[in-house]
Amino acid sequence: MRYIPITQADKAAMLREIGVSSTEELFAANIPAEVRLNRPLNLPPALTEMELLAHMRELAAQNVHTAEYACFLGGGAYDHYVPAAVDAVLRRGEFLTAYTPYQPEISQGVLQAIYEYQSLMCELTGMDLSNASMYDGASALAEAAGMVVNQTGRSKLLVARSVSPQYRRVVQTYMHGIGVELIEVPLDGVTLDLNRLEALMTDEVGGLLLQMPNYLGYLEEVREIEALVHAKNGLFVVAVDPVSLGILEAPGHYGADIVVAEGQGLGVPLSYGGPYLGILATRDRFARKMPGRIAGATVDTRGQRGFVLTMQAREQHIRREKATSNICTNQALIALAATVYLALVGKEGLREVANLSLQKAHYAAQQIAKLPGWRLAGDAPFFKEFTALAPASAADVSRHLLTQKILGGLDAGAAYPEILDGAAGAVTFAVTEQRTRAEIDRLVSALGEVK
Repeated sequence: MRYIPITQADKAAMLREIGVSSTEELFAANIPAEVRLNRPLNLPPALTEMELLAHMRELAAQNVHTAEYACFLGGGAYDHYVPAAVDAVLRRGEFLTAYTPYQPEISQGVLQAIYEYQSLMCELTGMDLSNASMYDGASALAEAAGMVVNQTGRSKLLVARSVSPQYRRVVQTYMHGIGVELIEVPLDGVTLDLNRLEALMTDEVGGLLLQMPNYLGYLEEVREIEALVHAKNGLFVVAVDPVSLGILEAPGHYGADIVVAEGQGLGVPLSYGGPYLGILATRDRFARKMPGRIAGATVDTRGQRGFVLTMQAREQHIRREKATSNICTNQALIALAATVYLALVGKEGLREVANLSLQKAHYAAQQIAKLPGWRLAGDAPFFKEFTALAPASAADVSRHLLTQKILGGLDAGAAYPEILDGAAGAVTFAVTEQRTRAEIDRLVSALGEVK
């Protein structure tokens, strides 16, 4: 693709063609005078490079970050350790500045990296096929919902209330646009109400969207849920924490039809909320319904192995009335980070990261449950997150923890008031392998001061 600069003569010719004499006249015809700025922008004088660098450092110093504060926040973004080698590979120019790989003859490195990523995602999730990645976990779940509707032809879809509230809002936006009724299945305690699921899962429903572990941190009864969904020929979509798959069973092994995930925990820094990585994997029979790119391995005219984008042409996504999705791109650089991370830690390393997170989270939960006025929201099993009922509001808890250089948990009571059970607040804590026993003890001590 070649970009040709526009000259002043070209600009004047285009303005004449549309019947205006200047850019100002073009804007005046469409932007009301009362909202136009008729003065210079209120900006300070230009700074030198040294002055600008000093100013930016002053601004950066106002931020609270995980290098100085112990982080117990989660809800989809986690303070896992990122090996230095991940960033070293990502900064290589052939990856960092690579353009979209439509021309395989000059994109073999990027295409192979995508292919390796897909292979790792299939092995991790127990599924047959993965795409080249989505924007994030929320958009991946919404695209999976679209797959369910396209495959089943049904106009109703169930979503577990235990799915992240942010994910549910994104799915709702997608489904509203195509006229699909999204029905929420309520909680029974801190996990899905199986009786309500059975009643709501009718022949008119395309399937169920579930999160495992759920947003509150707890493990769902996935085998019973799978049986209820498939009894009505629905599709079972599971949003997972990929780090949990180091010790929890892969969703492909308990009957999931589509698996999605937020891949941030796999070697991607918190980065103020993005860019992140949407994982989407499925069964072979749904290959033609998958959104986004798919990289495949092939053989060239000389019999040598090569890699190409396959099964879907870019034009499919341009012809939106016939497309399975209007997404025709992927998070290639962030997917590469996940690929490098998994290659570095390996199976045993991922299992160790998951186990450390599990053990430390349970230690934290046991200690918090001993505090006066504190109790766990439920007794269901959990992985690295859990929800505790507090003697004060979650906002008050968070403010107090900040004074102790601790980034506290999320306000679960705001999203799930039904779990409060008379408590003043509900807080969801996340504990990763990075948290030390001293940091956990400091958290517990600070929570004991909350009244």
